[in-house]
Amino acid sequence: MFFIFSCAGNREKKDNSELYSKSQTRGAIIERTGATIGGDDTAKGRRLQMEYAENKMASGGGLFGKKGVDLLNQDKQTASIGVGMPINPYLWKASLETISFMPLSSADPFAGLIITDWYSQNNTNERCKLNIFIRGVELKTSNLKVNSFCQTLSDTNNWIGDETDIDINAQIENAILNKAKKLKLSTN
Repeated sequence: MFFIFSCAGNREKKDNSELYSKSQTRGAIIERTGATIGGDDTAKGRRLQMEYAENKMASGGGLFGKKGVDLLNQDKQTASIGVGMPINPYLWKASLETISFMPLSSADPFAGLIITDWYSQNNTNERCKLNIFIRGVELKTSNLKVNSFCQTLSDTNNWIGDETDIDINAQIENAILNKAKKLKLSTN
């Protein structure tokens, strides 16, 4: 009798672990991935924790992912395997070089995100900052997004946001893409 119950107990554990590994509930996903970032009870904290957990699951659970990423799409003998960088290295380097005159606030190569600090060139009454998003490993226009934010100092010493200039964003994207193409050509 003991033998029958012990075997059934193992089967139940196996069934539960299979269900648990496929569970898509928020709690199960976060628990499986060990996501501890943003674990507070605010909506923003829960959203951050869930995004982190989903990214961790999609990459295979770790910094290096399941197999790494072939960033240069070359043959196996000359391939450069990425260290968990799910972004195009040429777009990343070209972005940093293009905006090198601006102070960086944050740069995360694993998320493909570059955020500059406020920058004012000659006019101290105007300032701008950039957010650059790089998605995917291919060198293509759709994997790059630039958002610029500019402000003007009012007479009451308050910064007032200007309307976003889509043309400026497109010009910066084109400059980054052109530099990335040149970088790629110089390595071949």
